[in-house]
Order: sequence, then structure tokens, then C-alpha cells
Amino acid sequence: MPFVATNPYTEEVLSRHDVLDPEGIDTALELAATGYHVWRTTELKDRGELMKRAAELLEGEIPVIAQLMTSEMGKTFAAAKGEAAKCAATLRYFSEHAPAMLENEVITTNAARSGVRYEPVGPILAIMPWNFPLWQVVRFAGPTLMAGNAVVLKHAPNVPGCALYLEDLFTRAGFTRGVVTNLFVEPDQVPAIIADDRIAGVTLTGSERAGRAVAEEAGRNLKKCVLELGGSDAFVVAASADLDRTVANAVTARIQNNGQACIAAKRFIVVRERSEEFVDRFVDEMSKVTTGDPMDPATNLGPLVSKAQLELLSAQVSSSVAQGAVVRAGGAALEGTGYFYPATVLTDVPAHARAANEELFGPVAVVQVANDLGHAIALANDTPWGLAASIWASDRREIDEGVAQLDAGMVFANAIVASMPELPFGGTKKSGYGRELSRAGTREFTNQKSFYIA
Repeated sequence: MPFVATNPYTEEVLSRHDVLDPEGIDTALELAATGYHVWRTTELKDRGELMKRAAELLEGEIPVIAQLMTSEMGKTFAAAKGEAAKCAATLRYFSEHAPAMLENEVITTNAARSGVRYEPVGPILAIMPWNFPLWQVVRFAGPTLMAGNAVVLKHAPNVPGCALYLEDLFTRAGFTRGVVTNLFVEPDQVPAIIADDRIAGVTLTGSERAGRAVAEEAGRNLKKCVLELGGSDAFVVAASADLDRTVANAVTARIQNNGQACIAAKRFIVVRERSEEFVDRFVDEMSKVTTGDPMDPATNLGPLVSKAQLELLSAQVSSSVAQGAVVRAGGAALEGTGYFYPATVLTDVPAHARAANEELFGPVAVVQVANDLGHAIALANDTPWGLAASIWASDRREIDEGVAQLDAGMVFANAIVASMPELPFGGTKKSGYGRELSRAGTREFTNQKSFYIA
């Protein structure tokens, strides 16, 4: 089956790309292995200069690649430009900071010299999703390439243009041929790629089901993997929250990237004493969200990525409503061309309903009322996922309680959860394991080699 890009706004087929056969995969992996053996011996300073060059090229092409992202997966043009700019800034960050992160660590022992070296391990298979078609790749590739590894990219089948752009970007920047290699392959071809001796490790951003399958193959072949999986992130509103600030950010947190973000707030848990005001204001603001052409600057919310995603979200909401959930805004797919679902708020969602137990990958917010902050944190933690959470409060005690007790890989206070190059990115529980970005991500796929010189 070919990789097919379909515009989710017009439903027009944009491009088709054939899937590689076994011979094509072998050629690509050999190219990656050959490129890696050259790249690993390239001086860090030179890697950094090439990374900086990639950032400069990307900065000069932001409108072009942003339009491609919008046409392939439907995010607003403004959001796409922001994503491209963030990618360029992140490449520049690692070009400047990765050398220090990868310096030999001196550890005092009874030896004359001892410590740890951080050395590359080989080509890493990166299985990436469609929702942030540039950023998901760059946040892994930037630090991993600086560490001296090669990247073999298996991107989502509905964003082939973005996959080809990324491969071409690094090639034009002067990276050794094969250091970034794109593969158009089907899921059933992935196990053999993971097992191939030329692949040293694998990273996946995707569903829990995909994570289990990749982890099983990686374990079977004794290869390290990093998994960034789903989330149902809690947005906890404490008694001392500034609701002017909180409500505005709650809307943005739910509809960012058309609601299709693993770290988007999905469950809004508010203490009872602030619940009535928060719900009324939140519903009012969500009802004002403008849905439409993602290229129109006035649009806040574009289409979902596909008809299948629209049907899934619609089924999750309608099933929950049938079981007693109350629709306070939105609640049904829009008619006409394009895969549109409006900004939606559900309250009184039964504990057994789909909206209470599944990740809602679209602009649907579930509001829960807690007795107090302790109860709110307990509700926030009552989920199989632990990617990220946020706490909204002005009282330092409430903030500290939220940061300490929310069970997630990342907790933000009075700010929307975001990924940034300075901080580790990753989750707990069924949201996966391993870290991207920061010093931690830069060292994930390295041989942390101890040395002891008597």
C-alpha cells in the first residue's frame, strides 16, 4: 500500500509514494550504516557547524514547509510556522550546547584518570507520528545526530512530503550521505528492520499499542528503545488560581494543534469552590473558537487529520453522552467537506464512559470537579498514563503540592505543558520510558563507556 497524503481540509489527494521492497530497504540500511561510520568520526565542532547550517536553511524556508505541514495534516498555518521556527531554534540549540553535554565526565577514583565517555552506538530507527511532522523528528534527531549517531526515519504514511523534506534538509546542509535516511515502509516491515544488525536502537512516538509492539521487537533483539506514548494530561485548577489567566490558557491547552497533541490538556480537574465559575467561563470561551480553513489567519481550529480520526472522536463522544455525559459546547462533527470537529466541553462524564478512559485526540475537554486539591491530584493520577500535567494556582503551597504529587514525567505550574530543548521530555506509566531533549536525551543513545587509567 503506498504512502498517501490527503488534505484534511479539502479531502484532496496530494501525493502517493511507493513502499520500499526488501531490496530497497537493504540499500537504505547499508547507506545509513556507511554514513554512520563516517559521521561518528566527524569532530563535534564540525557536526555543530552542519547542524547550524540545517537550522539556517530551515529558517529561510519556514513558510514553504509550514504550508506543506498544513496541507498534509491540517494544523493551522500559524501553528505550522511556529513549529518550523521551533525546530530551527532547537537545531541551533543543540549545535551550540551538545558538545558540552557530551564531554568526557571525570570521576575521581584511585586511578590516575577515570570517568565516562559518551560515544555513539549506530543508526537509530525513528518511528514518528503525523501530529507534529517536523518537531517530533527534530527533537529526537537534533541531539541524537550531535551524539554521532545516524537516523533512519520511518515517518507516518500521511505526511510523506514532510519526511522527504527532512531527509533533504540535512543532505543540503552538508551532512554525510546516509546519516539521515528516509524509509517508506509498512508496519509489518518494521520488525525485520529492528532486527537488522545495522540498526543499533529504536525510538517511537505513537500509540500504546505501537509501543508494546516495538518494545517487544527491541527486547527480542536486545536493542535499546525509547517510547513516547499517549497521554491524558490533567489540567488542575486549585483554589488560588487566577481564573482570567487560567481559562484563557485552558482553551489554548485543549485546542492546540487542533487538539491532536500528546501533551495537550485533556482532563480539566477543578476544585469545587472554583468549579462553577471556571466551567461557565471555559464553556463560553470554547464556544467562541473559530473553526475553518487552516490557512486563514482568523482560524483557531483546523480539521482533524483524517476521516478515521474524526469517526473515532465522534464515537468516543457520542458513546459517552449516551452513558450520561453532558455536552456543554460542541459535541458533534461539522457537516460538509473537511474533517472538522468543534471545540467541545463535556461535564458529568461517568467513570465507565469512553471519554473518561480513553485518550481523546481532538478538541474535546472533559471537566471533573474535585472536593479539594488533594482530591484533584488523586483524580489526576487515576489514569494509566503519566506524560505531563499542569497545576494552576497562585499560592506557593498549592503549586509545590502539585509539582511534588502529580505522577507524570513533566509538571508545569501556571503554564501550558510544552517541550523545550533545555528540559527532558518523557513520561511515566503507560506513557512510555526514556527521555528526549536536554542532556538526558543527548545521551540516551550513547555508549556510556567507563574508563580507568591506573
